[in-house]
Amino acid sequence: MRLSLISLLMLLATTNAVAVEHSDSVTTTRKRSVVTRFLDYFNDANKGKKKRGIDFSIIGGPHYSTDTKLGIGLVASGLYHSAQRDSLLPPSNISVFSDFSTVGFYMIGIRGTHIFPGDSQRIDYTTYFYSFPSYFWGVGFDQGDNDDNKSKLKRGQAQVKASWLFRASGNLFIGPTFSFDYINAHHIDNPELLGGQRHTTTNIGAGLTLLYDTRDNLTAPKRGMYLSLQQVCRPRFMANHYAFSSTALRTSGYIPISSATLIALDFRTEFNYGNPAWGMMAQLGGSNTMRGYYEGRYRDKNKMEGEIELRQHVWKRNGIVAWAGLGTVFNKFSSMRARNVLPNFGLGYRWEFKKNVNVRLDYGFGKSGQSGFLFNINEAF
Repeated sequence: MRLSLISLLMLLATTNAVAVEHSDSVTTTRKRSVVTRFLDYFNDANKGKKKRGIDFSIIGGPHYSTDTKLGIGLVASGLYHSAQRDSLLPPSNISVFSDFSTVGFYMIGIRGTHIFPGDSQRIDYTTYFYSFPSYFWGVGFDQGDNDDNKSKLKRGQAQVKASWLFRASGNLFIGPTFSFDYINAHHIDNPELLGGQRHTTTNIGAGLTLLYDTRDNLTAPKRGMYLSLQQVCRPRFMANHYAFSSTALRTSGYIPISSATLIALDFRTEFNYGNPAWGMMAQLGGSNTMRGYYEGRYRDKNKMEGEIELRQHVWKRNGIVAWAGLGTVFNKFSSMRARNVLPNFGLGYRWEFKKNVNVRLDYGFGKSGQSGFLFNINEAF
């Protein structure tokens, strides 16, 4: 009887031990499955999906920049085909982005390109809204180059811009363009820098876009050429506070040196005619060109900028880039000066988030110690 009791107790103890071990194993398995699913999500994100519909992925995290300071950003990127059976059709793309920072900056927007079956038509679109406690130096190169002009203002802007392009011949597209910009500035330390212009402006425009595009894909080209010429008019009868028109030219080329090395070149100009509002003038800086300069510090009626970038694949989904460029703003061609040409260079890291969709971390440098860190998705150009 004692033996049976001891045996029973040992059996119960063994059963409990097995149960606990089994429970721990289940818990570990569950924990591992969650971690595994998380890792598999990112491991498989850059693999082409055969399923119908949109291939959507999300990435986000903290970041820091000299403009917006510490913040957190979230980007959802999607690729899809308008014609599932057309294997040669480039995928359409869409990105939804948002950002919030400790200085009160917030932004939300969407951008993308929809490609119709047979690539017979394309719709390029961008819409966003942001509010940003920023700085303003005034209009003109000399104003922007003067550190004493640095003044605080809180700026809000909403933009909607779209082009509907039709294939004219081969790789040539042409079509109408529409743009809407609402800009509001308040809490301005030095309103004289606005030159007597309104703090709040509405800008509605319509025009024409001419596009020549031989790139192998839209989001991370490896070869080909891109040429865009856009003319937009903003007359008074469209309820604009200031009447002006603008011509924007962008040309980019992609030269593969080897299977892992690429040279990318980019040249852009913007010319404004008439009386553009202060918030609609040509500006240097930002996340795509002259990276490292405070966006809008240098602004005027016209600008010219160029850049060359080395893109190097390193290992698996990782890559690095290095770039150098020049840019300037000016009121008219006769006022252009060699001393007003600003240098730009920088380094960046690339991680292939999805197939032909890169997350990029860039650090750019400019004149007199100006610099900036940038987090974004898709290549700069």
